[in-house]
Amino acid sequence: MQQFLLSNLRYWLEEFHFDGFRFDGVTSMLYHHHGEGVAFSTYAQYFGPEADEDAILYLQLASTLVQELKRGALLIAEDMSGLPGLCRPISEGGVGFNYRLGMGIPDYWIKLLKHRRDEDWNLGELWYTLTNRRVGEKTVAYAESHDQALVGDKTLAHWLMDAAIYSHMSKNDPDPVVARGMALHKMIRLITLALGGEAYLTFIGNEFGHPEWVDFPRQGNDWSYHYARRQWSLADNPDLKYQYLLAFDKAMIGMARSRRLLAAGHAQLLNNDPENQVLIFERGGLIFVFNFHVERSVPDYRFFVPNPGRYRVILSSDSPQFDGFNRVDDALIYETFREDDVDKLSLYVTSRTALVLARV
Repeated sequence: MQQFLLSNLRYWLEEFHFDGFRFDGVTSMLYHHHGEGVAFSTYAQYFGPEADEDAILYLQLASTLVQELKRGALLIAEDMSGLPGLCRPISEGGVGFNYRLGMGIPDYWIKLLKHRRDEDWNLGELWYTLTNRRVGEKTVAYAESHDQALVGDKTLAHWLMDAAIYSHMSKNDPDPVVARGMALHKMIRLITLALGGEAYLTFIGNEFGHPEWVDFPRQGNDWSYHYARRQWSLADNPDLKYQYLLAFDKAMIGMARSRRLLAAGHAQLLNNDPENQVLIFERGGLIFVFNFHVERSVPDYRFFVPNPGRYRVILSSDSPQFDGFNRVDDALIYETFREDDVDKLSLYVTSRTALVLARV
């Protein structure tokens, strides 16, 4: 059986020129109990007698085979247990995967949108969820997964805007439900990319806020292909707001690439302000400012920065090209000042806005 499974990997690499694999359900392979009903709160639960050594050996052989046959090919593990060493080289005693999927992140966003008012978001909990991973083991962060986009659930955009996504997405429609959804959709994607890992995944259509689920032909829908699709034309329609979400996605990804954001270390928390719902952190030399408050915009908002100098806004979710309200002047240069014996910046921090600043 082991040789059969390994030969399958080689077949897809050589015959179809695959450049990587996502291993589904790795947790169920790693342990004899398949991870069912186990909280994994101690290291003994990872490495005790319940660990399936045969399965671990197969995964080590699989990662070795893939890397030897195609140098640079990626192996991504879907593991909920958080096994230490899963994404470390075999020479270090690891299993050899390159990345693990940050599966808890999309689940967290959906639970937050389903069960809490915007006013009740806990920024400390948000920070912990997005940064809770081991240093040295890379994670793929994503805001929306296939589970949220399959029939029976809703995409992020659909949860945010509900029925308004069908009737109020016209370019000049000021509908407040859509305005809230547009703002949070941009902020959710940006903070997930900035904090959640060392790679970023966009599930098909999430980049422009696709409104509907995916439903494959089955007996329950009379074998219909109607929802086995993505309506790419929505993002290309100049009369609809989907274009703004796509434009923001392009700018966000472009910023991350040009600044090598995901290659940087973990983020440094600079400010967590529950009263104003403002979260500020630094990663890769960039300053990220998020104001999740429903309505409060704060002028002269002062906060600590680790490096003195002059800064400018390189990305604003409030810019008009992203369907924002244009309350932040991104042409301004912000200079640090000394206060309370530390270096600080002062910004106009507007409600439901994300800003990224870089030194100039």
